Amino acid sequence: MSGTIIPVTMPKFGLAMTEGKLASWSVKPGETVKAGQELADIETSKITNGYESPAEGILRRHVAEAGEMLPVGALIGVLADDAASDDDIDAFIKKFRDEFSSGEESEAGSAEPQRRVIEAGDLKLSVLESGVDHDGVPVLLIHGFGGDLTNWILNQPALAEKRKVIAFDLPGHGESTKEVGDGSPVTFAATIGKLIEALALNRVHVVGHSLGGAIALELAALKGDAVASLTLIDPAGLGQDINMAFIGGFIEADRRKTLEPVIGYLVHDKSLVTRAMVENIIRFKRLDGVVKGLKTIAQTCFHDGKQAFGLRPVLEAFRGPVQVLWGEDDEILSVSGADGLPESVTVIRYPGTGHMPQLEKASEVNKAVSAFLDKAEAK
Repeated sequence: MSGTIIPVTMPKFGLAMTEGKLASWSVKPGETVKAGQELADIETSKITNGYESPAEGILRRHVAEAGEMLPVGALIGVLADDAASDDDIDAFIKKFRDEFSSGEESEAGSAEPQRRVIEAGDLKLSVLESGVDHDGVPVLLIHGFGGDLTNWILNQPALAEKRKVIAFDLPGHGESTKEVGDGSPVTFAATIGKLIEALALNRVHVVGHSLGGAIALELAALKGDAVASLTLIDPAGLGQDINMAFIGGFIEADRRKTLEPVIGYLVHDKSLVTRAMVENIIRFKRLDGVVKGLKTIAQTCFHDGKQAFGLRPVLEAFRGPVQVLWGEDDEILSVSGADGLPESVTVIRYPGTGHMPQLEKASEVNKAVSAFLDKAEAK
């Protein structure tokens, strides 16, 4: 398969939503769209929302037609560049449909992608598994402060073409238990260790973003033999700086007008900040325990306006392969955190990119991670 193909799926507008109706398309096949441009109207039992494109590209196919009622996560359209042939897209659609699960177990018991709740000690974590039929060492994706497993929406499908990939909501985030303990990377790492045990995994390749990078390093310190490799994307723990305007604003802002500029810190291309993204965060923050948990994390990890943990010694002591990917225009954690790392660490800097390269440079990040894992497994 050549070219980049991105699925457009039935979105989840709120925790209780399990299905939605494709009311109408706003864009015809063949039209080029920008990330954040409205693609369609999605109707739920309570409201009709505009669905904004997850990425820039050409809307190559309407997979679902206006009027269809579909489960969350079902394929409704396909974005692709010119390099992807019609045969490529047909194969992609067939594979997606064959593997898609609305969350109910199939007779074979191995449908994918599959979202379920896993008990990790006393906590319940929402987990999304893809590529479940692949053998080999799986990939574990750890999101950052205020995020959730959907932060990997442009990465998990691509990585799952060759490997089992596991994304999950950290405690206090997404659909997981809202209890965060002391909010430290060590505590989160201990919970992830229990998740790895609950999933009966011997080893995992770990990919961590932002605070998730610090958690990944603590996981390597805690369960080094279980961590096959580390990919750290704009990670915390390698410097002291932190944009407290983002941290404080994310916690305190409760309206679109005040939250939207805060979310803008995440990306270099501000057009990627969509209305749906901001409104989903506002809805999430209204859940019981969310703001309290975020405050606990902030007080533990970023008190006095600095990162409260230095994890370079952990990185230097880790015996497995490590790569660090960083947006050069990161407004939350300075790219200078990638300076002075051991020569054994592969460092890739992305120009014109903010704190979320996995969103702004998804294709390049996917290729970098895949190549790195291939090399790690060949040793």
